[in-house]
Amino acid sequence: MTPSDENECRQMLFTGYHYNDGPTAVRYPRGNAQGVALTPLEKLPIGKGLVKRLGEKLAILNFGTLMPEAAKVAEALNATLVDMRFVKPLDDTLILEMAAQHEALVTLEENAIMGGAGSGVNEVLMAHRKPVPVLNIGLPDFFIPQGTQEEARAELGLDAAALKPKSRPGWHNPLFAPAMLKE
Repeated sequence: MTPSDENECRQMLFTGYHYNDGPTAVRYPRGNAQGVALTPLEKLPIGKGLVKRLGEKLAILNFGTLMPEAAKVAEALNATLVDMRFVKPLDDTLILEMAAQHEALVTLEENAIMGGAGSGVNEVLMAHRKPVPVLNIGLPDFFIPQGTQEEARAELGLDAAALKPKSRPGWHNPLFAPAMLKE
């Protein structure tokens, strides 16, 4: 489970505690809480994502704590924003829905790209023969230097300012990609 804020983390810990069909894991977020309102504890449906914003052309599938940055980018680009919540099991139905309704998908996670949640999304699309362009954004496969979350995200291109150019519609077209990634 990949909580996007402290309230969702509480809900996921509660859900995991009450889950009896096998082991559960929560990617416990690093750093300070965002200060969101806490809601009464309830069990979340296992493996189900949540559409946070409806947009056009582009869908951002967020896994975890980059939700505030993803929300800024989604708003700026009029993109759909999905809180995927679960890496395993993935919400295959929601992924396929987003692929059918959008020209391209972006996966966003504060975890390794290789073998990460975005790779799982790619596998779902391949298994269902859905040729939708996907951009996986996450951590590179090398040691990340120490620093605050804000410093590390800025250095790795995971803050809102760096994400917007990567997420613009058209990045998947080889003719437009170089121009889209320059900004």
